[in-house]
Amino acid sequence: MTPSRAAVAARPGGERLAIGAERLLRVAGDARTGLVLLTVAGLVNAVAAFLPGGPALLDAWPYAVLLGAVALSAVAAVAVRSPSVWREWRRPTAVQPGAGTLRLALASAPADEVERALRAAGYRVRREQRRGRWALHGVRRGWSRYAGLVSHLALLLVVLGAAIGAAFGSEIVFSLLRGDQALLDAPRSGFASAVRLERLDAEFGPDARPLRLDTTVTFLRDGEPVREAVLRVNEPGEFDGYLVHPWTYGPAVRLRVTTLDGAPLLDAPVALDGTRDGVPVGSAELPTAGVSLGLALTDAARNELGLSVVGPDGLVDSARLTPGEAVRIGDVQVELHGFDSWVTFLSRRDPGMPILFLGAAALSAALAVAFWLPRRRLTVRPMGAGLELLLRGERFDRPTDELQRLAGRLGTPT
Repeated sequence: MTPSRAAVAARPGGERLAIGAERLLRVAGDARTGLVLLTVAGLVNAVAAFLPGGPALLDAWPYAVLLGAVALSAVAAVAVRSPSVWREWRRPTAVQPGAGTLRLALASAPADEVERALRAAGYRVRREQRRGRWALHGVRRGWSRYAGLVSHLALLLVVLGAAIGAAFGSEIVFSLLRGDQALLDAPRSGFASAVRLERLDAEFGPDARPLRLDTTVTFLRDGEPVREAVLRVNEPGEFDGYLVHPWTYGPAVRLRVTTLDGAPLLDAPVALDGTRDGVPVGSAELPTAGVSLGLALTDAARNELGLSVVGPDGLVDSARLTPGEAVRIGDVQVELHGFDSWVTFLSRRDPGMPILFLGAAALSAALAVAFWLPRRRLTVRPMGAGLELLLRGERFDRPTDELQRLAGRLGTPT
């Protein structure tokens, strides 16, 4: 057993526990540990997003343990580094010569005068005197080192926000005809948030590309209208914690179908939500008559609709008609009132989104501080017949200019 291990073993149990906890915190707070954990968490989320059964991975206990490890690493990084950052900020230490240290020789000046000049330049200064010699140690923007610590917590928030959204969020897709309504999430007891499609206003350019797609909806709660909203591309609506996106759209036809003696079989819009050979198609079942209707928009310029009646033995009859026309086809009478539209909606609830945005904002702020407000440390001490200035910092855009500004405050370079 080595002397150090023997010394640790000889300590009381409580002290050994404290030493072990400190070592664990240092390992957990190491940047390499955090990077590995974040990489693993990112891979797990990517797998969960792409595999059909992937979301089940995020509900299992190993994923919860992984998130706990990420949280421990971030908190440990802050806990381990915070005391040294605080001490350095409040009690600046000496800058040592070496790689990364800028050096400047200055003309001799009294310690009090140099200290006043450093304080005027924004440095927190500590004077050190030994055996008649003095040295001034200063730090400027020492608090900016906390930006690095905040970035650890910000990454934690980003990962947790994404994980919470994947594990506890919901997403459903549904299509509505005008006047139809649907719940914003899977049906469950006590849930009554819904949306109703009022109309789709579309405008197209000469090249047939849409210039405007305005989807007017009404949000409902407990069956009662709450408010009306216009949803546009990249402008979803928000209601009861759900984002509602108009996803796709297409044509529909308003039909009235009756028997030959006038008994109604169908009086409703029918979505042409399929495509065959580039033509919108749809169908409607008429169980009372024992047949089904096949529908196709055969000529969009003339608003011409192709009809076909299919029975148990195959095709019975077919016809074409335009809005306002009626035709007998097989043993039914079909009247085309006009054309309408259907819209497919995506309803999404992500409880982790506020946490993710908070983490992203904190990370952006921390990086901004680290890049534009970097910390500076310096030591000024007598050296020979003059003074020696040693300067260190995280990032220098123009080191020579910065040294010249300090020289202008402290004295003439030698």
